[in-house]
Amino acid sequence: MIANKKEFYGGFAMLVSFFVVLVIIFSPVFKGHNGLEYLDALYNSISKGSAYYIPAVKEDVDKFAGNTITVTLHMKNEEKVEQTTPLLMKGDALVNKSGTELKVSGDLAKILTNCLADSDLMYHNDGQTLADKYGYDEQRVLYNWWKALKLAEEDLKKQSKFEEAKIVATVGTKAVETCYNYYKIDPQKIGDRFGVVIFSLVFYVVYTMWYGFAILFMFEGWGLRLEH
Repeated sequence: MIANKKEFYGGFAMLVSFFVVLVIIFSPVFKGHNGLEYLDALYNSISKGSAYYIPAVKEDVDKFAGNTITVTLHMKNEEKVEQTTPLLMKGDALVNKSGTELKVSGDLAKILTNCLADSDLMYHNDGQTLADKYGYDEQRVLYNWWKALKLAEEDLKKQSKFEEAKIVATVGTKAVETCYNYYKIDPQKIGDRFGVVIFSLVFYVVYTMWYGFAILFMFEGWGLRLEH
Protein backbone atom coordinates (compact mmCIF):
# COMPACT_ATOMS: atom_id res chain seq x y z
CA MET A 1 0.00 0.00 0.00
CA ILE A 2 1.10 3.55 -0.77
CA ALA A 3 0.94 5.62 2.39
CA ASN A 4 1.05 9.04 0.71
CA LYS A 5 0.06 8.91 -2.98
CA LYS A 6 0.74 12.61 -3.59
CA GLU A 7 4.31 12.35 -2.33
CA PHE A 8 4.92 9.01 -4.04
CA TYR A 9 3.67 10.07 -7.47
CA GLY A 10 5.41 13.43 -7.11
CA GLY A 11 8.68 11.59 -6.60
CA PHE A 12 7.86 9.24 -9.47
CA ALA A 13 7.23 12.21 -11.78
CA MET A 14 10.56 13.69 -10.74
CA LEU A 15 12.31 10.39 -11.50
CA VAL A 16 10.70 10.13 -14.93
CA SER A 17 11.60 13.71 -15.79
CA PHE A 18 15.15 13.02 -14.58
CA PHE A 19 15.54 10.24 -17.15
CA VAL A 20 13.87 12.34 -19.87
CA VAL A 21 16.51 15.02 -19.31
CA LEU A 22 19.19 12.32 -19.24
CA VAL A 23 18.12 11.11 -22.69
CA ILE A 24 18.28 14.69 -23.97
CA ILE A 25 21.77 15.12 -22.49
CA PHE A 26 23.01 12.07 -24.38
CA SER A 27 21.32 13.12 -27.64
CA PRO A 28 23.25 15.05 -30.34
CA VAL A 29 21.16 18.20 -29.92
CA PHE A 30 23.99 20.54 -28.89
CA LYS A 31 25.39 21.65 -32.26
CA GLY A 32 25.65 18.03 -33.35
CA HIS A 33 27.12 16.82 -30.07
CA ASN A 34 25.60 15.41 -26.93
CA GLY A 35 25.68 17.40 -23.73
CA LEU A 36 28.82 15.78 -22.31
CA GLU A 37 30.76 16.25 -25.54
CA TYR A 38 29.63 19.86 -25.78
CA LEU A 39 30.69 20.70 -22.23
CA ASP A 40 33.95 18.79 -22.60
CA ALA A 41 34.80 20.85 -25.68
CA LEU A 42 33.74 24.04 -23.90
CA TYR A 43 35.94 23.46 -20.85
CA ASN A 44 38.87 22.35 -23.03
CA SER A 45 38.49 25.57 -24.99
CA ILE A 46 38.39 27.70 -21.83
CA SER A 47 41.32 25.78 -20.40
CA LYS A 48 43.36 26.44 -23.54
CA GLY A 49 42.54 30.13 -23.31
CA SER A 50 44.32 30.30 -19.96
CA ALA A 51 47.25 28.05 -20.93
CA TYR A 52 49.24 30.28 -23.26
CA TYR A 53 52.62 30.19 -21.54
CA ILE A 54 54.88 30.81 -24.53
CA PRO A 55 55.53 34.57 -24.03
CA ALA A 56 56.54 34.02 -20.39
CA VAL A 57 58.69 31.01 -21.27
CA LYS A 58 60.33 33.00 -24.08
CA GLU A 59 61.50 35.57 -21.52
CA ASP A 60 63.15 32.82 -19.49
CA VAL A 61 64.73 31.32 -22.59
CA ASP A 62 66.22 34.66 -23.63
CA LYS A 63 68.28 34.66 -20.42
CA PHE A 64 70.34 31.80 -21.87
CA ALA A 65 71.38 33.71 -24.97
CA GLY A 66 75.05 33.02 -25.68
CA ASN A 67 75.01 29.87 -23.53
CA THR A 68 76.50 27.19 -25.79
CA ILE A 69 75.67 23.57 -25.00
CA THR A 70 76.81 20.27 -26.42
CA VAL A 71 74.59 17.24 -25.92
CA THR A 72 74.39 13.74 -27.32
CA LEU A 73 70.94 12.41 -28.18
CA HIS A 74 70.47 8.68 -28.55
CA MET A 75 67.53 8.35 -30.92
CA LYS A 76 65.28 5.34 -31.35
CA ASN A 77 66.05 4.77 -35.04
CA GLU A 78 67.46 6.44 -38.12
CA GLU A 79 64.04 7.79 -39.11
CA LYS A 80 63.94 9.77 -35.86
CA VAL A 81 67.44 11.02 -36.60
CA GLU A 82 66.38 12.34 -40.00
CA GLN A 83 63.22 13.94 -38.63
CA THR A 84 64.86 15.54 -35.59
CA THR A 85 67.98 16.92 -37.26
CA PRO A 86 66.24 19.80 -39.12
CA LEU A 87 64.43 20.88 -35.94
CA LEU A 88 67.75 21.56 -34.27
CA MET A 89 69.47 22.99 -37.33
CA LYS A 90 66.69 25.58 -37.75
CA GLY A 91 67.89 26.86 -34.38
CA ASP A 92 71.42 27.30 -35.80
CA ALA A 93 72.73 24.21 -34.03
CA LEU A 94 75.53 22.10 -35.45
CA VAL A 95 74.38 18.49 -35.71
CA ASN A 96 76.63 15.50 -36.34
CA LYS A 97 74.90 12.21 -37.13
CA SER A 98 76.38 8.82 -36.36
CA GLY A 99 73.94 5.96 -36.79
CA THR A 100 71.12 6.62 -34.34
CA GLU A 101 73.16 9.14 -32.38
CA LEU A 102 73.00 12.92 -32.70
CA LYS A 103 75.72 15.16 -31.30
CA VAL A 104 74.25 18.65 -31.03
CA SER A 105 76.14 21.86 -30.32
CA GLY A 106 74.72 25.37 -30.35
CA ASP A 107 73.29 28.38 -28.56
CA LEU A 108 70.67 27.05 -26.14
CA ALA A 109 68.44 30.12 -26.49
CA LYS A 110 68.39 29.89 -30.29
CA ILE A 111 67.53 26.19 -30.25
CA LEU A 112 64.72 26.69 -27.75
CA THR A 113 63.44 29.81 -29.50
CA ASN A 114 62.90 27.79 -32.65
CA CYS A 115 61.09 25.17 -30.56
CA LEU A 116 58.85 27.87 -29.09
CA ALA A 117 58.09 29.22 -32.58
CA ASP A 118 57.00 25.75 -33.70
CA SER A 119 54.92 25.28 -30.56
CA ASP A 120 53.30 28.68 -31.10
CA LEU A 121 52.14 27.62 -34.58
CA MET A 122 50.49 24.56 -33.06
CA TYR A 123 48.86 26.59 -30.29
CA HIS A 124 47.25 28.79 -32.93
CA ASN A 125 46.19 25.69 -34.90
CA ASP A 126 48.45 26.59 -37.83
CA GLY A 127 49.73 23.07 -38.28
CA GLN A 128 50.01 23.34 -42.05
CA THR A 129 52.74 25.99 -41.79
CA LEU A 130 54.66 23.73 -39.42
CA ALA A 131 54.23 20.71 -41.69
CA ASP A 132 55.46 22.75 -44.67
CA LYS A 133 58.47 23.95 -42.65
CA TYR A 134 59.81 20.43 -42.08
CA GLY A 135 58.05 18.35 -44.71
CA TYR A 136 56.14 15.98 -42.46
CA ASP A 137 53.13 15.80 -40.12
CA GLU A 138 52.93 18.69 -37.66
CA GLN A 139 51.99 16.55 -34.68
CA ARG A 140 54.97 14.32 -35.37
CA VAL A 141 57.14 17.45 -35.42
CA LEU A 142 56.06 18.44 -31.94
CA TYR A 143 56.42 14.88 -30.65
CA ASN A 144 59.99 14.80 -31.99
CA TRP A 145 60.67 18.10 -30.23
CA TRP A 146 59.33 16.66 -26.99
CA LYS A 147 61.52 13.56 -27.29
CA ALA A 148 64.62 15.56 -28.23
CA LEU A 149 64.16 17.89 -25.27
CA LYS A 150 63.76 14.94 -22.91
CA LEU A 151 67.02 13.43 -24.15
CA ALA A 152 68.79 16.80 -23.98
CA GLU A 153 67.57 17.35 -20.43
CA GLU A 154 68.95 13.97 -19.35
CA ASP A 155 72.34 14.65 -20.93
CA LEU A 156 72.57 18.14 -19.42
CA LYS A 157 71.90 16.71 -15.97
CA LYS A 158 74.72 14.22 -16.48
CA GLN A 159 76.95 17.22 -17.21
CA SER A 160 75.71 18.90 -14.00
CA LYS A 161 74.21 21.73 -16.07
CA PHE A 162 71.08 21.85 -13.99
CA GLU A 163 69.89 25.36 -14.90
CA GLU A 164 70.12 24.52 -18.59
CA ALA A 165 68.31 21.23 -17.98
CA LYS A 166 65.57 23.07 -16.09
CA ILE A 167 64.80 25.53 -18.91
CA VAL A 168 64.80 22.67 -21.44
CA ALA A 169 62.27 20.82 -19.26
CA THR A 170 60.16 23.98 -18.90
CA VAL A 171 59.95 24.42 -22.66
CA GLY A 172 59.03 20.76 -23.01
CA THR A 173 56.16 20.89 -20.52
CA LYS A 174 54.78 24.42 -20.83
CA ALA A 175 55.20 24.84 -24.57
CA VAL A 176 55.53 21.55 -26.44
CA GLU A 177 53.22 19.38 -24.32
CA THR A 178 50.60 22.09 -23.86
CA CYS A 179 50.44 23.04 -27.54
CA TYR A 180 50.38 19.40 -28.64
CA ASN A 181 47.51 18.54 -26.30
CA TYR A 182 45.44 21.60 -27.25
CA TYR A 183 46.01 21.35 -31.00
CA LYS A 184 42.86 22.04 -33.08
CA ILE A 185 40.99 23.39 -30.05
CA ASP A 186 39.87 27.02 -30.37
CA PRO A 187 40.78 28.99 -27.23
CA GLN A 188 38.13 31.01 -25.39
CA LYS A 189 38.16 33.23 -22.34
CA ILE A 190 35.93 32.20 -19.46
CA GLY A 191 34.45 35.70 -19.40
CA ASP A 192 33.08 35.16 -22.91
CA ARG A 193 31.17 32.04 -21.83
CA PHE A 194 30.55 32.94 -18.20
CA GLY A 195 26.79 32.38 -18.39
CA VAL A 196 27.11 28.88 -19.86
CA VAL A 197 29.78 27.93 -17.32
CA ILE A 198 27.69 29.06 -14.35
CA PHE A 199 24.58 27.36 -15.74
CA SER A 200 26.43 24.06 -16.26
CA LEU A 201 27.82 24.09 -12.70
CA VAL A 202 24.48 24.98 -11.11
CA PHE A 203 22.68 22.43 -13.30
CA TYR A 204 25.11 19.70 -12.24
CA VAL A 205 24.37 20.33 -8.55
CA VAL A 206 20.60 20.62 -9.07
CA TYR A 207 20.44 17.57 -11.34
CA THR A 208 22.28 15.42 -8.81
CA MET A 209 19.93 16.51 -6.03
CA TRP A 210 16.95 16.03 -8.36
CA TYR A 211 17.56 12.28 -8.53
CA GLY A 212 18.15 11.99 -4.80
CA PHE A 213 14.94 13.81 -3.83
CA ALA A 214 12.93 11.77 -6.37
CA ILE A 215 14.02 8.54 -4.66
CA LEU A 216 13.43 10.07 -1.22
CA PHE A 217 9.87 11.18 -2.02
CA MET A 218 8.99 7.82 -3.57
CA PHE A 219 10.17 5.84 -0.54
CA GLU A 220 8.56 8.21 1.91
CA GLY A 221 5.31 8.13 -0.06
CA TRP A 222 5.50 4.37 -0.03
CA GLY A 223 5.62 4.53 3.74
CA LEU A 224 9.27 3.84 4.44
CA ARG A 225 10.81 5.96 7.19
CA LEU A 226 14.24 6.15 8.78
CA GLU A 227 13.80 6.15 12.54
CA HIS A 228 16.21 6.16 15.45
